[in-house]
Amino acid sequence: MSTQNANFLLASAFADQCRRWARQANAPEMAVDAAGKAGFALVMATTEGRIRISLADAPLPLDGDALFASGVAGAPASGKPLILDEAGYLYLARHFVAQERLNADLLARHRAAPPPPGERARQMLARLFPARHAFDEQKHAVALALLRRLVIINGGPGVGKTSVVARLLACLLADNPALRVALAAPTGKAAARMQETLRQRAQDLPPEIIRLLPSEASTLHRLLGLGVEGKTPRHRADNPLPIDVLVVDEASMLDLMLASQLCRALPPNARLILLGDRAQLQAVEAGSIFAMLPARAAPSAATRAALAELAGDAPPPGAEEARETEPSPLQDALVHLTVSRRFSAESPLGSLARHLAAGEIPAALALLDRERAALNCLESSDTRLLTAEIELLAAGYAAYWEALANWRADADPAPLFQALARFRVLCVIRDGERGVSGVNHALDAIRARKTAGRGECGLPILIQRNDVALRLFNGDVGIVLERGGENALDVCFPDDAANVGTYRWLPLSRLPAWEAAFAMSVHKAQGSEFERIALVLPGRDNPLMTRELVYTAITRARQGISLLGNRALLQGAIAREQKAN
Repeated sequence: MSTQNANFLLASAFADQCRRWARQANAPEMAVDAAGKAGFALVMATTEGRIRISLADAPLPLDGDALFASGVAGAPASGKPLILDEAGYLYLARHFVAQERLNADLLARHRAAPPPPGERARQMLARLFPARHAFDEQKHAVALALLRRLVIINGGPGVGKTSVVARLLACLLADNPALRVALAAPTGKAAARMQETLRQRAQDLPPEIIRLLPSEASTLHRLLGLGVEGKTPRHRADNPLPIDVLVVDEASMLDLMLASQLCRALPPNARLILLGDRAQLQAVEAGSIFAMLPARAAPSAATRAALAELAGDAPPPGAEEARETEPSPLQDALVHLTVSRRFSAESPLGSLARHLAAGEIPAALALLDRERAALNCLESSDTRLLTAEIELLAAGYAAYWEALANWRADADPAPLFQALARFRVLCVIRDGERGVSGVNHALDAIRARKTAGRGECGLPILIQRNDVALRLFNGDVGIVLERGGENALDVCFPDDAANVGTYRWLPLSRLPAWEAAFAMSVHKAQGSEFERIALVLPGRDNPLMTRELVYTAITRARQGISLLGNRALLQGAIAREQKAN
C-alpha cells in the first residue's frame, strides 16, 4: 500500500471516529458532518507535517459554530478532542497541549538568565576572537550564548554553527571544568557528523579544553531513553537529564512532540543550544520548532548593550531593520549566521542555495538558466529512468567502484566508506523507476556486475528502524563485505561511538529493517553531507516537491550537484513553498 493511500485511510478512520463522538453527543447531522470533515482535514495536515489548519483556508469548508455544536471541538481549556483557538486555527488536542507546553518551556528557559560569565570565560572569548570593534557574527553568537540559557542558532551550510559551539564550550568549560555537556541530534547520522565536525573545529582550542569536550554525540531518542516506539521517555520532568548544557544539531528536524519531550526532560538551570537551518525541510512528523521562528530578528536594546560590554564589538548589520519585522518573544535567543565558508559568493551552487533560502524565486530560476553546465542539469521528461541518467549516476560512484575493486577480505574498510561518502543520489519519491527503490535497483545491478561471484559484497545499506540493543539507528549506513577466509558476508558499520576510524561487524540476518543506500530520499539525507549529490526528480508533479526540498537536497553537497529531470517540474518546485505549521 502506498503512503498516500495509507494516509487517506488513517484520515478516513479518524473522521469516522469524530462522527461517532458527535452522534454520542446527540449533535445535529450538520454538526456531525462538520466534525467528520474537520477530523479528516486535520489528520491529512499532520501527514504533511502541520499541526493545525485554518478554518478559513481548510480544503473542506469548515464552520466553527457547527464544530462547537458537534461536541467534538472546543476552546483551549475545554478538554475536547479537537481544539479551536481564538485565531481560528484547529488542532488535535494533543498537538495543542504539546505546543503550549513547548512555548512555555522555551520562554521560561529564555527568561531565566544564567549567572554572568566569569573572568576565565571572558579571557577565553577574547583569546578565541582577538579582533575587537568590528562585528563578527560567530563571536556575537558565542557571546549571546554566554548570556542566555536558550540560544537558537540558525544558518545555512558552512556558516560555522559547529565552530560557534566549539568556542562556546571552550568559554563555558574555562569557567567550570566540571560542566556536564551533552551533544545530540535527531538521527544517528547527524549525531556522528556533529561529533566528527566538532573534533575538527576543536583542534585550535587549548589542549586542556579539548580534553574536557564530550567524547560522543547521541541521538535524541537514546539521550531521552525513548523506547523503539518513542512513547515512554526515561528522562522527563520528574527524572531530568543529568546535564548542564545540551547542544542539539539539525534541530530544524525536531518535530513538536520530540521537542516538547526534550524540553521537559532538561533541568531548569540547563543551557539549551539549538542549531539548525530554517530554510530546510521541516520535520517529517507534525510540527517544527524552527518553523515557529521569525525569518529575521535582532536582540533588544538591553541585550545589545550586554553583548557590547562582553564582546566589545559593533551591533549586527541591519539590526534596526530586523527589529522592524514582527516581534518575537524569543528575539533575544535568536542568532542568524549568514557568512558561508563552504561556498564562495560567486559559485553557482552557493548562489542557488542563497536565493532559495531567501525565497528569491526569479533570481534562482534565472541562475538555473544561466548555469546549466555548472550545475550539470540533465533534462528528461520521462517517467522512466533513462540509460543516460543511469550512466551519469553510476559515474558519480566511480571512486567507490574503484575502492571496491581494490578491497580484499579483512582489509581496512575506511577507503570504502570514504569513497562512498563522496557521492549520493537523492530522490523525491520512494516508488517507481525515478524513486529510491528504482534508482537503488538500477545501481545495485551495476554493483552486481562489477562484483560478479562475490554475492552482495559492496552493497551499501541504510538502516530504517532503531535497534537500541544493536546500537543501530534510523539513518545509519553500513556496507556488506566479505570477512574471513570463508568469503562470509557481514555488514560493516563505523563505530564512532567507540573511536573515530574504528568499525564493527554484524551479520546481515540480525539487522533491523534496511534498504540499499546508493539512493536515499531527501528527507533521509538531512543531517548528511557529501562532496557531490545528484537529485533525481519524479516524472510528474508531486506535492513533496517544494522549495525547501530542493534547498535541502542541494545543500547536502559541498562541491557540486547534478539535476536530473523535467525542468518545468523543477521550476514549479522552486516556486512552491512548504506549508507552514
